[in-house]
Amino acid sequence: MSLQAAEFFAELCLPHDHAVVGATYFAAPVSGAPLRLRIEFTATIHADTYGGLRMAVIHPDRGEIDAVALSFLDHGTFHRRDEANNTRPNTKQYGTFSTYHHLGRPPWEGAVTTGLRDAIEQYTAVWFPGAWAASTPNRTASRSAHRAPASPATRSQARTR
Repeated sequence: MSLQAAEFFAELCLPHDHAVVGATYFAAPVSGAPLRLRIEFTATIHADTYGGLRMAVIHPDRGEIDAVALSFLDHGTFHRRDEANNTRPNTKQYGTFSTYHHLGRPPWEGAVTTGLRDAIEQYTAVWFPGAWAASTPNRTASRSAHRAPASPATRSQARTR
């Protein structure tokens, strides 16, 4: 069955000019600059099962300059799905997805990509400064989760001896 990589990368809402070839995302975050961004799925020890993404900065003459692995488990991508399905840690399905899925549904159904997207944004900010902000002027308005500031401690909540 299909990995549906183009749809997965579309779900990430990455702001760069890009192309998806097979299961790999290629982008040129800074127009006219030689550096490129490549993102691909990382396989697990199980056939047709993926546990994260591998991002790399590519130079046309020098090849791969830097790379980092982003696991789905570390970024909470399938936390909600695994909790809802009562999937236990240390099983093949926990924090991963495989190409085997229900017809008409993506193999990565139930993924929450906010953590991955934030990690990709942080990584690209190092190698492509300003590229993310230039292509997404109002990113904070589109966030799905907001943290409320903590209320200041009152006298009754203060620590006593």
